[in-house]
Amino acid sequence: MTNTNQINSEGKINKLLEVVSDLRDPINGCPWDLQQTHLSLIPYVLEEAYEVAHAIREENPNALKEELGDLLLQIILHAQIAQEKNLFDMTDIIDIITEKIIRRHPHVFHNKAKVSIKEVEDSWEEIKNNERPLNDSKTPISDRLKLKIRPQPATKAALIISNKASKNGFEWGNFDQIWDKLYEELEELKDAIKKEKTSEAEAEIGDVLFTLINIARWNKISIEEGLAKTNQRFLERLAYIEANIEGELHSQSKKKLEKYWELAKINLKH
Repeated sequence: MTNTNQINSEGKINKLLEVVSDLRDPINGCPWDLQQTHLSLIPYVLEEAYEVAHAIREENPNALKEELGDLLLQIILHAQIAQEKNLFDMTDIIDIITEKIIRRHPHVFHNKAKVSIKEVEDSWEEIKNNERPLNDSKTPISDRLKLKIRPQPATKAALIISNKASKNGFEWGNFDQIWDKLYEELEELKDAIKKEKTSEAEAEIGDVLFTLINIARWNKISIEEGLAKTNQRFLERLAYIEANIEGELHSQSKKKLEKYWELAKINLKH
């Protein structure tokens, strides 16, 4: 049964679709919007997704509401551009995700079974693999991983690779082995930097980061959340220093900046 809220939501979504269509009108539309393509909008999709994540971390419902709207606008813009090329439209997007959700949740929409989170994850992976079979592949795990990590930032890709390898038995024997590997990689990084071999140093710093990501994975620590918190702490301490010195930051002595950095740590309590 359709309720009043559903009717209101449909009406408002249709209004937004009309607004975006007007923005792309060849005669009366906005020049900026008319110039956009799927490719040119990539930075804006990523930016809005990160803005949503930031609002969630800040526990700010008003900001989250606004940022989700901005992200929705990006989706509708892509749908509009595709519709103009007779490729697909917003209805097709909704249909494909609805069908996918139902197909990947048989325990909810078909057999109505009570399952554990582990069983859900295993079932999801199996269904995904059946949707995109790799016929006669001798390296199915690595082939699927290559496909999965293509759109991901390197840190996220490293975590995906490590998780998948672990689930298939390719794992460290114990946690101490990972620490030993980290110290080994740090020494190799220092050596490459001393030799001023940029390409080698890049490879070694990649090994260091990959090992750190595995340390985080073993301890169920989020690399992304950890770095986000570090960024926030650094900016808060930097703001404290700027607010308590006279003149520009670059004109201060190193000793004075270190003093105020320590004061910031004490007064901000982190």
